[in-house]
Amino acid sequence: MQIGDLMAETGVKFGTSGARGRVEDMTDLVCYAYAQGFLRYLLGIGALSTGSKVGLAGDFRASTPRILGACAKAVTDIGCQPVNLGRIPTPALAAYGIANGWPTMMITGSHIPDDRNGIKFNLPSGEILKQDEEGIRTQAIQVPDGLFDAAGAFIDASHSTLPPEEPSALEHYIARYLDFFPADWLAGQRIGLYEHSSVARDALFRVLTGLGAEVERLGFSETFLPVDTEAIRAEDVALAREWSADGRLNALVSTDGDGDRPLIGDERGEWLRGDIAGILCAQALGAAAVVTPISSNSALEGSGWFRETLRTRIGSPYVIAGMQALSARGIAPVVGYEANGGFLTQSDIQHQGRVLPALPTRDAVIVAVALIGTARATHQPLSALAQSLPQRFTYSDRLKDFPTALSEARFAAFQTGDRAADRAALDRIFAADFGPVAEVDETDGIRMTLVSGDILHLRPSGNAPELRAYTEADSPERAKDLSRRCLAILERWRSA
Repeated sequence: MQIGDLMAETGVKFGTSGARGRVEDMTDLVCYAYAQGFLRYLLGIGALSTGSKVGLAGDFRASTPRILGACAKAVTDIGCQPVNLGRIPTPALAAYGIANGWPTMMITGSHIPDDRNGIKFNLPSGEILKQDEEGIRTQAIQVPDGLFDAAGAFIDASHSTLPPEEPSALEHYIARYLDFFPADWLAGQRIGLYEHSSVARDALFRVLTGLGAEVERLGFSETFLPVDTEAIRAEDVALAREWSADGRLNALVSTDGDGDRPLIGDERGEWLRGDIAGILCAQALGAAAVVTPISSNSALEGSGWFRETLRTRIGSPYVIAGMQALSARGIAPVVGYEANGGFLTQSDIQHQGRVLPALPTRDAVIVAVALIGTARATHQPLSALAQSLPQRFTYSDRLKDFPTALSEARFAAFQTGDRAADRAALDRIFAADFGPVAEVDETDGIRMTLVSGDILHLRPSGNAPELRAYTEADSPERAKDLSRRCLAILERWRSA
């Protein structure tokens, strides 16, 4: 079989940097096949040799150990050595793979619920990009006879046995920050660590305390919680305000499930938007150029802090490709971030003789440490850092069960190639509610900048039957109201 055929048959498809699907569809057979397809692709391009080591790690989902076992069997069967690096953050695995020249696989569904999971693939140089996905998709897979039953489960459970865990990748990740930042970088700061089911909770505790902070561990969960840093749950908003109500905390820190998207709260218990945290982190690290998707807050350009900025399609592979393009022009340091706050570095960051090696994959720890330390060094609360930016506010929401084919049909009316006609067509739909359209950007979906300065951005989801709406305005209330009214128009599209 080919991986492309497997996608069509099972519904387990590529999301950002790997395969993702329902746990019931991610059988031992499917996970074995995906892992083998990735490894065969690496062998074909010369990024893997027989006998080489392949790093494996995972998050705290109930299904993760089983999927790890299936991937480890695929590594062994192709003639390589699986290395079990335990339950560690995705960026910790990627950083260790880059340092050792190993490909790696991270078993995680990131921020989505526990009934789904995924496999994120990393080359020895970092995340796979879109051309790598296409290469994996075309791989022909050989499944040994007698290995799986009719339901796709291992016939012999011993086939899913993992090697003993090795702590080396976690220790390497923690040392990355303790070796770069001054030992007193967070001295005197009292930080609330919202642990929930984040696989980064132990790494964060050790990094924060290692840099001098006093850390209060909060909200530990034995069961998996789908904490999404772009669509923060109402209960997490309430918890943050409750924990910060007595003024004892300088900041709150958390991540999503696999530790590659940060969640940073200020001294008032207000969570920062990820694309605001990204701008502040880029400035704190002295970036010359910044790459971010088209959906991120326009305060980036409004700040005037950077020599160059570049907007891309949504997804870390596009951000990485953009960073590579700027770096090839000799610009440094080059960094990137996504609207979810995940922060990437294409260049080594140097400060006072210390070097933070490039990590071109989403990371969360760097954002927390850079922002809280900068607030301390400048003798201001964390909330003041965000207030130093142009006051632009974003909001995002979505319509579920909106067929992709319907989205494409609706969008076609506004993407004829005639810019004036397309803008006029958009005006007929949106001007009565929002005023006329001044500019249209079709980098990813349709992003309308209105004459008022407000922004409406419509985009079909890349891996689900959903239509997303991103809005931006000069107040959080207006951004949310724009979203509500925009979704009402889109709802009429579905029922028309």
